[in-house]
Amino acid sequence: MTTLDAPLDIGGVEVPNRLYRAPVLECAGNGEGAVETLIDELEPTAASGVGLLFQGASVVSERGGCAAPNMTRVHDPAFVSRLSRLTGAVHDHGGRIFLQLAHGGLRSMATWHAEYRRRHPDQRQLAVSRPPWQLRALDRAGLVSLQPDVLSTEEVWDLAEQFGRCAGYAVDAGYDGIHLSAANMSLIQQFLSPFYNRRDDVFGDGVRFLEAVHDAVRDHAGDVPLVTKVPAETAAPSFVRRHLAREDGVAIAERAAEIGYDGLVPVEVSTFWDMSIVRGAFPERAWAASDLQEDYAAVFGSRVRARAVELLNRIQARRFDRDPGWNAAFCRAVRERVDVPVLLEGGLRTREDCDRYLGAAGPGTEPAADAVGMARPFYAEPRLGARLLDGHDALCASCNNCTVPQVTGEPGRCRTPSVVREQARLRQDGAYDRPD
Repeated sequence: MTTLDAPLDIGGVEVPNRLYRAPVLECAGNGEGAVETLIDELEPTAASGVGLLFQGASVVSERGGCAAPNMTRVHDPAFVSRLSRLTGAVHDHGGRIFLQLAHGGLRSMATWHAEYRRRHPDQRQLAVSRPPWQLRALDRAGLVSLQPDVLSTEEVWDLAEQFGRCAGYAVDAGYDGIHLSAANMSLIQQFLSPFYNRRDDVFGDGVRFLEAVHDAVRDHAGDVPLVTKVPAETAAPSFVRRHLAREDGVAIAERAAEIGYDGLVPVEVSTFWDMSIVRGAFPERAWAASDLQEDYAAVFGSRVRARAVELLNRIQARRFDRDPGWNAAFCRAVRERVDVPVLLEGGLRTREDCDRYLGAAGPGTEPAADAVGMARPFYAEPRLGARLLDGHDALCASCNNCTVPQVTGEPGRCRTPSVVREQARLRQDGAYDRPD
């Protein structure tokens, strides 16, 4: 049996246990206090005993590509070098930290964020191909704004090279590995998805982009561990005919392992940026927050449009399955076909579920993954690792009140009073303290 506190080797780097902090939006940006914000956000998690931290999606380009406000850009080696303070802080606690590299493509803020468009009227979105008709229809209806800049073959190679350069900067700053954002409607998912990718060149096979990024990372960062998410678009709406089925995702995972990826994170998502990635309750409190109403109106273009998005959010909250470990079946299918570590995330909240999916729940338990991760629970409990490793459960109720305000640039934090109060009580009682 594999237990949560057993070490794990990922690409030659030993991680002290099987618990990881999945990537979320840190909203640190690149300003004066960015490094301090990231340290404040991530060091407590390392101090709590979490073996591996994935610093959330960090954009590889100098402009464009941000899918949400205040994302950190890592194109500048001078800025990334300052992040050695963060990696050093994580290492001081015995943890490991990987940097997640990302680009939003058609999911960039220039598509959906009205205020951002007003401030950047000439900004275009990188596109794998001409946008699908569903997005073009939303553009004609005025709900999004598409100004696609379809990448030439040479530009795709250049973009892969940029991922590699940023990986090199990260290794120089002390990061232990690289994680690619290849789901949640990121540009890499757009390469992999038949919904978006209609190219007639070599990159019409989207896995070739994963290969090009892998080779560029090896050129610039050496043998650093390289992990990628692997999407299956099983949560796509019924009107989307062309999408990645689970078996397609398994095939992508097999090819990624053959290319040389050192770890895989299979996730079942939609073709769009929706609640398939943050399943849970409708965030009533967040949408009703009086201090955010003007911000929501600015983001979505008006109060009426903000209400329309709120209604869509309410409908989607009822649509998606919330079973803990909702990616487990996909992970298990991938794990049976590859010989690299498979990482599971998606709705995990209890120690029992962590043990079950690692195959440590008792004789006959079939493992789904080699490591288990959580994301939103760390907004509520930055030092959650101490309690989980001690056999307790997370407080997070998947209410999603932490996520919606992030479209306005608000930092990720728990906004549910009962959870905040309980976290404060546990902290006062020493529940997050670890022995020296």
